[in-house]
Amino acid sequence: MPDSLPIWDLTDLYTDSSTSIQLDLDTAKQQTEKLVQHEGRLSQMTGAELAAVIAEYQSVSERLSRIISHADLQFAADMADPQTGQHAQGMKEVISGFSSQLMFIELELAAMDEDGFEQALSDPDFYHFLPWLRRLRAFAPHQLETRLEQMLVERTPAGRGAWIRLFDETATALRFAFQGTEVTEAEILNKLSDPSADIRKEAGQSLSEVMQDNQRLFCLILNVIAKDKEIDDRWRGFNRPVSSRNLANDVDDATVDALASAVTARMPDIAHRYYQLKAGWMGADELPWWDRNAPLPGDDDRRFNWSDARQIVTDAFAGFDQPMADVAQQFFDRNWIDAEVRKGKASGAFSHPTVPSAHPYILMNFDGRARDVMTLAHEMGHGIHQVLAADKGYLMSDTPLTLAETASVFAEMLAFQTLVDKAPTDAARRFLLAGKVEDMLNTVVRQIAFHNFETAFHDARKSGEVSAEALSDLWMQTQTQALGPAVRLDDSYRPIWAYIPHFVHTPFYVYAYAFGDCLVNALWQNYQEKSAADKLVFSEQYIQLLKAGGTKRYNEALAPFGLKPADASFWNMGLDMIAGMIDELESLS
Repeated sequence: MPDSLPIWDLTDLYTDSSTSIQLDLDTAKQQTEKLVQHEGRLSQMTGAELAAVIAEYQSVSERLSRIISHADLQFAADMADPQTGQHAQGMKEVISGFSSQLMFIELELAAMDEDGFEQALSDPDFYHFLPWLRRLRAFAPHQLETRLEQMLVERTPAGRGAWIRLFDETATALRFAFQGTEVTEAEILNKLSDPSADIRKEAGQSLSEVMQDNQRLFCLILNVIAKDKEIDDRWRGFNRPVSSRNLANDVDDATVDALASAVTARMPDIAHRYYQLKAGWMGADELPWWDRNAPLPGDDDRRFNWSDARQIVTDAFAGFDQPMADVAQQFFDRNWIDAEVRKGKASGAFSHPTVPSAHPYILMNFDGRARDVMTLAHEMGHGIHQVLAADKGYLMSDTPLTLAETASVFAEMLAFQTLVDKAPTDAARRFLLAGKVEDMLNTVVRQIAFHNFETAFHDARKSGEVSAEALSDLWMQTQTQALGPAVRLDDSYRPIWAYIPHFVHTPFYVYAYAFGDCLVNALWQNYQEKSAADKLVFSEQYIQLLKAGGTKRYNEALAPFGLKPADASFWNMGLDMIAGMIDELESLS
Protein backbone atom coordinates (compact mmCIF):
# COMPACT_ATOMS: atom_id res chain seq x y z
CA MET A 1 0.00 0.00 0.00
CA PRO A 2 1.32 3.48 -0.78
CA ASP A 3 2.00 5.98 1.94
CA SER A 4 -0.74 8.21 0.62
CA LEU A 5 -3.88 7.92 -1.44
CA PRO A 6 -5.45 10.64 -3.58
CA ILE A 7 -7.70 13.28 -2.04
CA TRP A 8 -9.91 15.25 -4.39
CA ASP A 9 -9.45 18.88 -5.27
CA LEU A 10 -12.80 20.67 -5.13
CA THR A 11 -11.44 23.98 -6.42
CA ASP A 12 -12.69 23.04 -9.91
CA LEU A 13 -16.14 23.78 -8.48
CA TYR A 14 -15.20 26.84 -6.42
CA THR A 15 -11.80 28.39 -5.85
CA ASP A 16 -12.89 31.03 -3.35
CA SER A 17 -15.85 29.24 -1.84
CA SER A 18 -17.65 31.92 0.12
CA THR A 19 -17.24 34.71 -2.42
CA SER A 20 -17.87 32.59 -5.52
CA ILE A 21 -20.86 30.83 -4.01
CA GLN A 22 -22.44 34.13 -3.04
CA LEU A 23 -21.93 35.46 -6.58
CA ASP A 24 -23.66 32.38 -7.97
CA LEU A 25 -26.51 32.75 -5.49
CA ASP A 26 -26.93 36.40 -6.52
CA THR A 27 -26.98 35.46 -10.21
CA ALA A 28 -29.43 32.63 -9.53
CA LYS A 29 -31.68 35.12 -7.74
CA GLN A 30 -31.69 37.40 -10.78
CA GLN A 31 -32.40 34.49 -13.13
CA THR A 32 -35.20 33.24 -10.90
CA GLU A 33 -36.83 36.67 -10.70
CA LYS A 34 -36.80 36.81 -14.49
CA LEU A 35 -38.28 33.33 -14.87
CA VAL A 36 -41.11 33.67 -12.32
CA GLN A 37 -42.61 36.40 -14.50
CA HIS A 38 -43.69 33.61 -16.85
CA GLU A 39 -45.63 31.65 -14.22
CA GLY A 40 -49.08 30.65 -15.46
CA ARG A 41 -48.22 31.59 -19.06
CA LEU A 42 -46.23 28.68 -20.45
CA SER A 43 -49.17 26.98 -22.16
CA GLN A 44 -49.73 30.14 -24.19
CA MET A 45 -46.15 30.45 -25.45
CA THR A 46 -44.72 29.48 -28.81
CA GLY A 47 -42.15 26.73 -29.13
CA ALA A 48 -39.35 29.29 -29.48
CA GLU A 49 -40.46 31.15 -26.35
CA LEU A 50 -40.68 27.89 -24.40
CA ALA A 51 -37.21 26.89 -25.56
CA ALA A 52 -35.82 30.18 -24.24
CA VAL A 53 -37.49 29.60 -20.86
CA ILE A 54 -36.12 26.05 -20.65
CA ALA A 55 -32.62 27.22 -21.59
CA GLU A 56 -32.67 29.80 -18.79
CA TYR A 57 -34.13 27.23 -16.39
CA GLN A 58 -31.33 24.84 -17.31
CA SER A 59 -28.78 27.55 -16.63
CA VAL A 60 -30.05 28.44 -13.17
CA SER A 61 -30.57 24.77 -12.27
CA GLU A 62 -26.97 23.97 -13.14
CA ARG A 63 -25.75 26.98 -11.15
CA LEU A 64 -27.68 25.85 -8.07
CA SER A 65 -26.59 22.25 -8.53
CA ARG A 66 -22.95 23.32 -8.58
CA ILE A 67 -23.45 24.97 -5.17
CA ILE A 68 -25.13 21.98 -3.57
CA SER A 69 -22.70 19.51 -5.18
CA HIS A 70 -19.80 21.38 -3.61
CA ALA A 71 -21.50 21.38 -0.21
CA ASP A 72 -22.39 17.68 -0.44
CA LEU A 73 -18.85 16.69 -1.41
CA GLN A 74 -17.38 18.72 1.44
CA PHE A 75 -19.76 16.98 3.82
CA ALA A 76 -18.95 13.51 2.44
CA ALA A 77 -15.24 14.17 2.87
CA ASP A 78 -15.66 15.06 6.55
CA MET A 79 -19.03 14.26 8.08
CA ALA A 80 -17.59 14.63 11.56
CA ASP A 81 -17.02 18.36 11.08
CA PRO A 82 -20.15 20.19 12.29
CA GLN A 83 -19.41 23.12 9.98
CA THR A 84 -19.59 21.01 6.81
CA GLY A 85 -22.92 19.57 7.95
CA GLN A 86 -24.28 23.00 8.82
CA HIS A 87 -23.11 24.46 5.52
CA ALA A 88 -24.65 21.61 3.50
CA GLN A 89 -27.93 21.95 5.39
CA GLY A 90 -27.90 25.71 4.94
CA MET A 91 -27.36 25.41 1.20
CA LYS A 92 -30.13 22.83 0.90
CA GLU A 93 -32.53 25.22 2.63
CA VAL A 94 -31.53 28.16 0.44
CA ILE A 95 -31.73 26.17 -2.76
CA SER A 96 -35.06 24.59 -1.86
CA GLY A 97 -36.40 28.16 -1.85
CA PHE A 98 -35.24 28.66 -5.43
CA SER A 99 -36.59 25.23 -6.43
CA SER A 100 -39.96 26.09 -4.95
CA GLN A 101 -40.19 29.28 -6.99
CA LEU A 102 -39.13 27.55 -10.20
CA MET A 103 -41.24 24.43 -9.83
CA PHE A 104 -44.01 25.89 -11.97
CA ILE A 105 -41.86 25.40 -15.08
CA GLU A 106 -41.80 21.61 -14.90
CA LEU A 107 -45.39 21.44 -13.67
CA GLU A 108 -46.77 23.60 -16.46
CA LEU A 109 -44.72 21.86 -19.14
CA ALA A 110 -45.93 18.50 -17.89
CA ALA A 111 -49.55 19.66 -17.85
CA MET A 112 -49.60 21.18 -21.37
CA ASP A 113 -52.40 19.79 -23.50
CA GLU A 114 -51.24 17.39 -26.20
CA ASP A 115 -52.23 19.60 -29.15
CA GLY A 116 -50.37 22.63 -27.81
CA PHE A 117 -47.35 20.48 -26.97
CA GLU A 118 -47.21 18.92 -30.43
CA GLN A 119 -47.49 22.32 -32.05
CA ALA A 120 -44.64 23.70 -29.94
CA LEU A 121 -42.44 20.76 -30.99
CA SER A 122 -42.34 22.18 -34.53
CA ASP A 123 -39.74 24.62 -33.20
CA PRO A 124 -36.31 22.91 -33.39
CA ASP A 125 -35.00 24.56 -30.23
CA PHE A 126 -37.96 23.27 -28.23
CA TYR A 127 -37.78 19.87 -29.94
CA HIS A 128 -34.16 19.61 -28.75
CA PHE A 129 -35.45 19.10 -25.20
CA LEU A 130 -37.93 16.35 -26.18
CA PRO A 131 -36.23 13.48 -24.25
CA TRP A 132 -36.32 15.53 -21.06
CA LEU A 133 -39.87 16.70 -21.77
CA ARG A 134 -41.04 13.13 -22.39
CA ARG A 135 -39.75 12.00 -19.01
CA LEU A 136 -41.22 15.11 -17.41
CA ARG A 137 -44.64 14.57 -18.90
CA ALA A 138 -44.68 10.96 -17.72
CA PHE A 139 -45.13 12.38 -14.20
CA ALA A 140 -48.13 14.52 -15.19
CA PRO A 141 -50.76 12.05 -13.86
CA HIS A 142 -49.01 12.19 -10.47
CA GLN A 143 -48.64 15.96 -10.15
CA LEU A 144 -50.26 17.90 -7.32
CA GLU A 145 -51.53 21.45 -7.32
CA THR A 146 -48.66 23.90 -7.84
CA ARG A 147 -48.71 25.53 -4.41
CA LEU A 148 -48.79 22.13 -2.74
CA GLU A 149 -45.79 21.02 -4.80
CA GLN A 150 -43.98 24.19 -3.75
CA MET A 151 -44.74 23.56 -0.09
CA LEU A 152 -43.42 20.00 -0.30
CA VAL A 153 -40.15 21.17 -1.83
CA GLU A 154 -39.70 23.94 0.73
CA ARG A 155 -40.21 21.65 3.70
CA THR A 156 -37.90 18.87 2.45
CA PRO A 157 -34.82 20.12 4.38
CA ALA A 158 -36.84 20.18 7.60
CA GLY A 159 -38.61 16.91 6.85
CA ARG A 160 -37.21 13.92 5.01
CA GLY A 161 -33.90 15.69 4.39
CA ALA A 162 -33.40 16.26 8.12
CA TRP A 163 -33.95 12.57 8.87
CA ILE A 164 -31.43 11.59 6.21
CA ARG A 165 -28.93 13.99 7.73
CA LEU A 166 -29.57 12.48 11.18
CA PHE A 167 -28.89 9.02 9.79
CA ASP A 168 -25.69 10.11 8.02
CA GLU A 169 -24.24 11.99 10.97
CA THR A 170 -25.14 9.22 13.40
CA ALA A 171 -23.67 6.50 11.17
CA THR A 172 -20.49 8.49 10.61
CA ALA A 173 -19.99 9.06 14.33
CA LEU A 174 -20.34 5.36 15.19
CA ARG A 175 -17.22 3.61 16.40
CA PHE A 176 -16.73 -0.12 16.53
CA ALA A 177 -14.69 -1.86 19.19
CA PHE A 178 -11.95 -3.96 17.65
CA GLN A 179 -8.85 -5.44 19.26
CA GLY A 180 -8.69 -2.88 22.01
CA THR A 181 -9.28 0.15 19.79
CA GLU A 182 -12.14 1.80 17.92
CA VAL A 183 -12.56 1.86 14.15
CA THR A 184 -14.94 3.41 11.64
CA GLU A 185 -17.78 1.63 9.85
CA ALA A 186 -15.76 1.40 6.63
CA GLU A 187 -12.89 -0.20 8.53
CA ILE A 188 -15.05 -2.74 10.35
CA LEU A 189 -16.79 -3.74 7.11
CA ASN A 190 -13.41 -4.26 5.42
CA LYS A 191 -12.44 -6.67 8.18
CA LEU A 192 -15.33 -8.96 7.24
CA SER A 193 -13.19 -10.07 4.29
CA ASP A 194 -9.96 -10.44 6.30
CA PRO A 195 -8.01 -13.72 5.88
CA SER A 196 -8.23 -14.37 9.64
CA ALA A 197 -11.37 -16.16 10.83
CA ASP A 198 -10.92 -14.66 14.30
CA ILE A 199 -10.77 -11.13 12.89
CA ARG A 200 -13.88 -11.70 10.76
CA LYS A 201 -15.79 -13.05 13.74
CA GLU A 202 -14.76 -10.17 15.99
CA ALA A 203 -15.65 -7.68 13.27
CA GLY A 204 -19.05 -9.29 12.71
CA GLN A 205 -19.85 -9.31 16.40
CA SER A 206 -18.73 -5.71 16.81
CA LEU A 207 -20.85 -4.60 13.84
CA SER A 208 -23.84 -6.45 15.26
CA GLU A 209 -23.44 -5.02 18.76
CA VAL A 210 -23.23 -1.42 17.55
CA MET A 211 -26.20 -1.82 15.21
CA GLN A 212 -28.15 -3.47 18.02
CA ASP A 213 -27.39 -0.55 20.33
CA ASN A 214 -28.56 1.94 17.69
CA GLN A 215 -31.41 0.02 16.06
CA ARG A 216 -34.18 1.93 17.84
CA LEU A 217 -33.02 5.21 16.32
CA PHE A 218 -32.41 3.67 12.88
CA CYS A 219 -35.79 1.94 13.06
CA LEU A 220 -37.47 5.27 13.84
CA ILE A 221 -35.68 6.92 10.90
CA LEU A 222 -36.76 4.17 8.53
CA ASN A 223 -40.35 4.35 9.76
CA VAL A 224 -40.46 8.13 9.27
CA ILE A 225 -38.93 7.85 5.78
CA ALA A 226 -41.40 5.11 4.82
CA LYS A 227 -44.41 7.01 6.17
CA ASP A 228 -43.30 10.16 4.37
CA LYS A 229 -43.05 8.15 1.17
CA GLU A 230 -46.43 6.50 1.72
CA ILE A 231 -48.12 9.90 2.12
CA ASP A 232 -46.40 11.24 -0.98
CA ASP A 233 -47.23 8.14 -3.03
CA ARG A 234 -50.88 8.16 -1.89
CA TRP A 235 -51.42 11.81 -2.78
CA ARG A 236 -49.78 11.29 -6.15
CA GLY A 237 -51.74 8.18 -7.00
CA PHE A 238 -48.96 5.60 -7.05
CA ASN A 239 -50.41 2.19 -6.34
CA ARG A 240 -47.22 0.58 -5.04
CA PRO A 241 -44.19 1.83 -3.07
CA VAL A 242 -41.82 0.89 -5.89
CA SER A 243 -43.80 2.61 -8.65
CA SER A 244 -42.49 6.15 -8.14
CA ARG A 245 -38.90 4.89 -8.23
CA ASN A 246 -39.63 2.93 -11.41
CA LEU A 247 -41.06 6.02 -13.05
CA ALA A 248 -37.98 8.03 -12.05
CA ASN A 249 -35.83 5.24 -13.51
CA ASP A 250 -37.85 5.34 -16.74
CA VAL A 251 -38.80 1.67 -16.43
CA ASP A 252 -42.21 0.05 -16.01
CA ASP A 253 -43.38 -1.90 -12.97
CA ALA A 254 -43.79 -5.13 -14.94
CA THR A 255 -40.13 -5.15 -16.06
CA VAL A 256 -38.87 -4.67 -12.49
CA ASP A 257 -41.27 -7.32 -11.22
CA ALA A 258 -39.95 -9.71 -13.86
CA LEU A 259 -36.38 -9.02 -12.76
CA ALA A 260 -37.15 -9.52 -9.05
CA SER A 261 -39.16 -12.69 -9.72
CA ALA A 262 -36.46 -14.17 -11.97
CA VAL A 263 -33.68 -13.54 -9.45
CA THR A 264 -35.73 -14.76 -6.48
CA ALA A 265 -36.61 -17.97 -8.34
CA ARG A 266 -32.94 -18.61 -9.20
CA MET A 267 -31.57 -17.98 -5.68
CA PRO A 268 -31.26 -21.73 -4.92
CA ASP A 269 -29.57 -22.36 -8.27
CA ILE A 270 -26.93 -19.69 -7.87
CA ALA A 271 -26.54 -18.28 -4.34
CA HIS A 272 -27.43 -21.39 -2.32
CA ARG A 273 -25.29 -23.58 -4.57
CA TYR A 274 -22.29 -21.27 -4.45
CA TYR A 275 -22.30 -20.81 -0.68
CA GLN A 276 -22.59 -24.58 -0.21
CA LEU A 277 -19.57 -24.92 -2.48
CA LYS A 278 -17.68 -22.24 -0.54
CA ALA A 279 -18.52 -23.85 2.81
CA GLY A 280 -17.00 -27.10 1.51
CA TRP A 281 -13.84 -25.27 0.40
CA MET A 282 -13.57 -23.90 3.92
CA GLY A 283 -14.03 -27.34 5.48
CA ALA A 284 -17.45 -26.68 6.97
CA ASP A 285 -21.08 -27.57 6.40
CA GLU A 286 -22.15 -23.96 6.75
CA LEU A 287 -20.66 -20.49 6.98
CA PRO A 288 -21.37 -18.02 9.79
CA TRP A 289 -22.68 -14.84 8.20
CA TRP A 290 -19.47 -12.94 8.87
CA ASP A 291 -17.59 -15.48 6.71
CA ARG A 292 -19.79 -14.96 3.65
CA ASN A 293 -17.14 -12.73 2.02
CA ALA A 294 -14.14 -14.51 3.53
CA PRO A 295 -11.19 -15.12 1.18
CA LEU A 296 -10.92 -18.71 0.02
CA PRO A 297 -8.40 -21.11 1.57
CA GLY A 298 -5.12 -20.85 -0.28
CA ASP A 299 -5.91 -17.37 -1.55
CA ASP A 300 -2.91 -15.20 -0.84
CA ASP A 301 -5.23 -12.23 -0.45
CA ARG A 302 -3.19 -10.33 -2.99
CA ARG A 303 -2.96 -6.67 -2.17
CA PHE A 304 -2.82 -3.91 -4.71
CA ASN A 305 -1.27 -0.53 -4.20
CA TRP A 306 -2.88 2.51 -5.77
CA SER A 307 -0.53 2.46 -8.75
CA ASP A 308 -1.47 -1.17 -9.43
CA ALA A 309 -5.18 -0.37 -9.29
CA ARG A 310 -4.75 2.65 -11.54
CA GLN A 311 -2.82 0.63 -14.14
CA ILE A 312 -5.26 -2.28 -14.15
CA VAL A 313 -8.25 -0.01 -14.69
CA THR A 314 -6.68 2.15 -17.40
CA ASP A 315 -5.29 -0.92 -19.23
CA ALA A 316 -8.71 -2.58 -19.09
CA PHE A 317 -10.42 0.44 -20.58
CA ALA A 318 -7.71 0.96 -23.21
CA GLY A 319 -8.13 -2.62 -24.41
CA PHE A 320 -11.78 -1.88 -25.08
CA ASP A 321 -11.65 1.75 -26.23
CA GLN A 322 -8.67 4.10 -25.96
CA PRO A 323 -10.73 7.33 -25.65
CA MET A 324 -12.50 5.70 -22.70
CA ALA A 325 -9.11 5.15 -21.03
CA ASP A 326 -8.13 8.75 -21.81
CA VAL A 327 -11.17 10.00 -19.90
CA ALA A 328 -10.28 7.74 -16.95
CA GLN A 329 -6.76 9.15 -16.96
CA GLN A 330 -8.13 12.62 -16.23
CA PHE A 331 -9.62 11.39 -12.95
CA PHE A 332 -6.19 10.25 -11.80
CA ASP A 333 -4.17 13.17 -13.15
CA ARG A 334 -6.48 15.98 -12.04
CA ASN A 335 -7.36 14.86 -8.49
CA TRP A 336 -10.98 13.98 -9.17
CA ILE A 337 -10.78 11.02 -6.75
CA ASP A 338 -10.79 10.80 -2.94
CA ALA A 339 -9.61 7.29 -2.06
CA GLU A 340 -8.10 7.80 1.40
CA VAL A 341 -9.62 5.92 4.35
CA ARG A 342 -10.04 8.32 7.28
CA LYS A 343 -12.30 9.05 10.20
CA GLY A 344 -15.26 11.26 9.45
CA LYS A 345 -15.31 10.40 5.76
CA ALA A 346 -18.43 8.82 4.24
CA SER A 347 -18.25 5.05 3.95
CA GLY A 348 -18.78 3.17 0.70
CA ALA A 349 -18.22 4.67 -2.72
CA PHE A 350 -19.91 6.89 -5.28
CA SER A 351 -19.34 8.97 -8.39
CA HIS A 352 -20.98 12.36 -7.99
CA PRO A 353 -21.86 13.87 -11.38
CA THR A 354 -21.81 17.49 -10.06
CA VAL A 355 -22.65 19.54 -13.21
CA PRO A 356 -21.81 19.15 -16.92
CA SER A 357 -19.80 22.39 -16.94
CA ALA A 358 -17.44 20.88 -14.34
CA HIS A 359 -16.78 17.15 -13.98
CA PRO A 360 -17.64 14.21 -11.70
CA TYR A 361 -15.84 13.34 -8.47
CA ILE A 362 -15.27 9.81 -7.18
CA LEU A 363 -15.27 8.92 -3.49
CA MET A 364 -14.13 5.49 -2.30
CA ASN A 365 -12.29 3.96 0.64
CA PHE A 366 -9.32 2.10 -0.89
CA ASP A 367 -7.94 -0.74 1.23
CA GLY A 368 -5.89 -2.51 -1.44
CA ARG A 369 -8.08 -5.56 -2.02
CA ALA A 370 -9.18 -6.92 -5.37
CA ARG A 371 -12.72 -5.75 -4.53
CA ASP A 372 -11.36 -2.22 -4.16
CA VAL A 373 -9.92 -2.43 -7.67
CA MET A 374 -13.36 -3.52 -8.87
CA THR A 375 -14.95 -0.64 -6.94
CA LEU A 376 -12.57 1.81 -8.59
CA ALA A 377 -13.50 0.43 -12.02
CA HIS A 378 -17.21 0.53 -11.10
CA GLU A 379 -17.21 4.16 -10.00
CA MET A 380 -14.93 5.11 -12.89
CA GLY A 381 -17.56 3.62 -15.21
CA HIS A 382 -20.08 6.03 -13.71
CA GLY A 383 -17.61 8.90 -13.99
CA ILE A 384 -16.77 8.22 -17.65
CA HIS A 385 -20.48 7.94 -18.43
CA GLN A 386 -21.08 11.32 -16.80
CA VAL A 387 -18.19 12.95 -18.67
CA LEU A 388 -19.24 11.56 -22.05
CA ALA A 389 -22.87 12.59 -21.57
CA ALA A 390 -22.01 16.10 -20.37
CA ASP A 391 -22.56 17.73 -23.78
CA LYS A 392 -26.25 16.79 -23.56
CA GLY A 393 -26.58 19.59 -21.02
CA TYR A 394 -27.74 19.67 -17.44
CA LEU A 395 -31.31 18.55 -18.09
CA MET A 396 -30.54 15.64 -20.40
CA SER A 397 -27.14 14.35 -19.28
CA ASP A 398 -28.63 12.67 -16.22
CA THR A 399 -29.23 8.96 -16.83
CA PRO A 400 -31.84 6.77 -15.14
CA LEU A 401 -30.31 4.39 -12.60
CA THR A 402 -31.01 1.35 -14.72
CA LEU A 403 -28.68 2.47 -17.50
CA ALA A 404 -26.30 4.26 -15.14
CA GLU A 405 -25.56 0.99 -13.37
CA THR A 406 -25.07 -0.73 -16.70
CA ALA A 407 -22.20 1.67 -17.44
CA SER A 408 -20.51 1.04 -14.09
CA VAL A 409 -20.87 -2.73 -14.09
CA PHE A 410 -19.59 -3.04 -17.67
CA ALA A 411 -16.49 -1.08 -16.64
CA GLU A 412 -16.10 -3.45 -13.70
CA MET A 413 -16.33 -6.43 -16.05
CA LEU A 414 -13.55 -5.00 -18.22
CA ALA A 415 -11.28 -4.71 -15.18
CA PHE A 416 -12.16 -8.22 -14.06
CA GLN A 417 -11.29 -9.67 -17.46
CA THR A 418 -7.93 -7.89 -17.35
CA LEU A 419 -7.18 -9.44 -13.97
CA VAL A 420 -8.21 -12.91 -15.22
CA ASP A 421 -6.10 -12.60 -18.36
CA LYS A 422 -3.07 -11.69 -16.24
CA ALA A 423 -3.65 -14.48 -13.68
CA PRO A 424 -0.30 -16.32 -13.30
CA THR A 425 -1.79 -19.77 -12.44
CA ASP A 426 -5.00 -21.80 -12.71
CA ALA A 427 -5.38 -21.45 -8.96
CA ALA A 428 -5.19 -17.67 -9.24
CA ARG A 429 -7.79 -17.82 -11.99
CA ARG A 430 -10.05 -19.91 -9.74
CA PHE A 431 -9.76 -17.37 -6.93
CA LEU A 432 -10.56 -14.52 -9.30
CA LEU A 433 -13.51 -16.41 -10.74
CA ALA A 434 -14.86 -17.15 -7.26
CA GLY A 435 -14.40 -13.52 -6.30
CA LYS A 436 -16.33 -12.39 -9.36
CA VAL A 437 -19.16 -14.81 -8.60
CA GLU A 438 -19.31 -13.42 -5.07
CA ASP A 439 -19.42 -9.88 -6.40
CA MET A 440 -22.24 -10.85 -8.76
CA LEU A 441 -24.15 -12.50 -5.94
CA ASN A 442 -23.68 -9.36 -3.85
CA THR A 443 -24.88 -7.23 -6.76
CA VAL A 444 -27.73 -9.37 -8.08
CA VAL A 445 -28.98 -11.74 -5.38
CA ARG A 446 -28.21 -9.61 -2.33
CA GLN A 447 -29.63 -6.43 -3.87
CA ILE A 448 -32.83 -8.20 -4.89
CA ALA A 449 -32.99 -9.60 -1.35
CA PHE A 450 -32.70 -5.98 -0.17
CA HIS A 451 -35.45 -5.07 -2.64
CA ASN A 452 -37.65 -7.84 -1.28
CA PHE A 453 -36.95 -6.61 2.26
CA GLU A 454 -37.86 -3.03 1.33
CA THR A 455 -41.04 -4.21 -0.35
CA ALA A 456 -42.08 -6.22 2.71
CA PHE A 457 -41.22 -3.36 5.08
CA HIS A 458 -43.02 -0.63 3.13
CA ASP A 459 -46.07 -2.87 2.75
CA ALA A 460 -46.08 -3.53 6.50
CA ARG A 461 -45.62 0.17 7.26
CA LYS A 462 -48.99 0.94 5.66
CA SER A 463 -50.65 -0.71 8.68
CA GLY A 464 -48.68 1.29 11.23
CA GLU A 465 -45.20 1.74 12.64
CA VAL A 466 -43.01 -1.34 12.36
CA SER A 467 -41.03 -2.24 15.48
CA ALA A 468 -37.32 -3.01 15.39
CA GLU A 469 -38.14 -6.63 16.21
CA ALA A 470 -40.64 -6.92 13.35
CA LEU A 471 -38.20 -5.16 11.01
CA SER A 472 -35.51 -7.65 11.98
CA ASP A 473 -37.94 -10.52 11.35
CA LEU A 474 -38.52 -9.28 7.79
CA TRP A 475 -34.79 -8.90 7.36
CA MET A 476 -34.10 -12.47 8.47
CA GLN A 477 -36.84 -13.92 6.27
CA THR A 478 -35.68 -12.22 3.07
CA GLN A 479 -31.96 -12.77 3.67
CA THR A 480 -32.41 -16.46 4.60
CA GLN A 481 -34.38 -16.93 1.38
CA ALA A 482 -31.53 -15.35 -0.58
CA LEU A 483 -28.47 -16.94 1.01
CA GLY A 484 -29.76 -20.42 1.73
CA PRO A 485 -28.94 -23.07 4.33
CA ALA A 486 -25.17 -22.92 3.87
CA VAL A 487 -24.99 -19.43 5.45
CA ARG A 488 -25.84 -19.41 9.16
CA LEU A 489 -27.82 -16.30 10.07
CA ASP A 490 -28.04 -16.30 13.85
CA ASP A 491 -29.53 -13.64 16.12
CA SER A 492 -26.43 -11.46 15.72
CA TYR A 493 -27.47 -10.89 12.11
CA ARG A 494 -30.88 -9.52 13.05
CA PRO A 495 -29.89 -5.80 13.34
CA ILE A 496 -27.58 -5.72 10.28
CA TRP A 497 -30.24 -3.99 8.17
CA ALA A 498 -29.50 -0.85 10.16
CA TYR A 499 -26.26 0.06 8.37
CA ILE A 500 -27.61 -0.01 4.78
CA PRO A 501 -27.83 3.67 3.73
CA HIS A 502 -29.86 3.13 0.53
CA PHE A 503 -32.97 2.24 2.55
CA VAL A 504 -32.87 5.77 3.99
CA HIS A 505 -31.37 7.86 1.19
CA THR A 506 -33.22 6.43 -1.80
CA PRO A 507 -35.93 3.85 -1.14
CA PHE A 508 -36.03 1.13 -3.81
CA TYR A 509 -32.73 2.27 -5.29
CA VAL A 510 -31.11 -1.14 -4.87
CA TYR A 511 -32.75 -3.12 -7.67
CA ALA A 512 -30.93 -0.93 -10.19
CA TYR A 513 -27.70 -2.76 -9.30
CA ALA A 514 -29.24 -6.11 -10.24
CA PHE A 515 -30.84 -4.54 -13.32
CA GLY A 516 -27.47 -3.22 -14.45
CA ASP A 517 -25.58 -6.44 -13.67
CA CYS A 518 -27.96 -8.65 -15.61
CA LEU A 519 -27.91 -6.22 -18.54
CA VAL A 520 -24.12 -6.22 -18.52
CA ASN A 521 -23.95 -10.01 -18.42
CA ALA A 522 -26.11 -10.09 -21.55
CA LEU A 523 -24.04 -7.32 -23.16
CA TRP A 524 -20.81 -9.08 -22.24
CA GLN A 525 -21.92 -12.36 -23.76
CA ASN A 526 -22.88 -10.43 -26.88
CA TYR A 527 -19.43 -8.77 -26.98
CA GLN A 528 -17.46 -11.98 -26.36
CA GLU A 529 -19.16 -13.80 -29.22
CA LYS A 530 -18.13 -11.20 -31.80
CA SER A 531 -15.18 -11.19 -34.18
CA ALA A 532 -12.38 -8.65 -33.74
CA ALA A 533 -13.91 -6.38 -36.39
CA ASP A 534 -17.39 -6.65 -34.88
CA LYS A 535 -15.97 -5.90 -31.45
CA LEU A 536 -14.82 -2.54 -32.78
CA VAL A 537 -18.37 -1.86 -33.96
CA PHE A 538 -19.67 -2.95 -30.53
CA SER A 539 -17.31 -0.60 -28.66
CA GLU A 540 -18.42 2.30 -30.88
CA GLN A 541 -22.07 1.47 -30.21
CA TYR A 542 -21.37 1.22 -26.50
CA ILE A 543 -19.66 4.61 -26.38
CA GLN A 544 -22.67 6.08 -28.20
CA LEU A 545 -24.91 4.53 -25.51
CA LEU A 546 -22.88 6.38 -22.85
CA LYS A 547 -22.86 9.65 -24.79
CA ALA A 548 -26.65 9.52 -25.09
CA GLY A 549 -27.00 10.20 -21.36
CA GLY A 550 -30.68 10.48 -20.51
CA THR A 551 -31.90 10.98 -24.08
CA LYS A 552 -32.78 7.31 -24.62
CA ARG A 553 -34.79 4.78 -22.62
CA TYR A 554 -33.06 1.53 -21.67
CA ASN A 555 -34.89 -0.42 -24.39
CA GLU A 556 -33.93 2.14 -27.07
CA ALA A 557 -30.32 2.24 -25.89
CA LEU A 558 -30.00 -1.55 -26.04
CA ALA A 559 -31.77 -2.04 -29.38
CA PRO A 560 -28.52 -1.78 -31.46
CA PHE A 561 -27.21 -4.79 -29.52
CA GLY A 562 -30.28 -6.90 -30.24
CA LEU A 563 -31.25 -7.09 -26.56
CA LYS A 564 -34.88 -6.85 -25.41
CA PRO A 565 -35.20 -6.44 -21.62
CA ALA A 566 -38.99 -6.54 -21.91
CA ASP A 567 -38.79 -10.25 -22.80
CA ALA A 568 -39.31 -12.47 -19.79
CA SER A 569 -36.39 -14.69 -20.81
CA PHE A 570 -33.96 -11.78 -20.93
CA TRP A 571 -33.20 -11.70 -17.20
CA ASN A 572 -32.38 -15.38 -17.12
CA MET A 573 -29.64 -14.75 -19.71
CA GLY A 574 -27.70 -12.78 -17.10
CA LEU A 575 -28.46 -15.33 -14.39
CA ASP A 576 -27.36 -18.16 -16.69
CA MET A 577 -23.95 -16.51 -16.95
CA ILE A 578 -23.57 -16.59 -13.15
CA ALA A 579 -24.76 -20.21 -13.03
CA GLY A 580 -22.23 -21.11 -15.74
CA MET A 581 -19.38 -19.60 -13.73
CA ILE A 582 -20.49 -21.65 -10.70
CA ASP A 583 -20.54 -24.75 -12.93
CA GLU A 584 -16.91 -24.01 -13.84
CA LEU A 585 -15.97 -23.58 -10.19
CA GLU A 586 -17.61 -26.90 -9.33
CA SER A 587 -15.56 -28.58 -12.05
CA LEU A 588 -12.36 -27.03 -10.66
CA SER A 589 -13.06 -28.20 -7.08
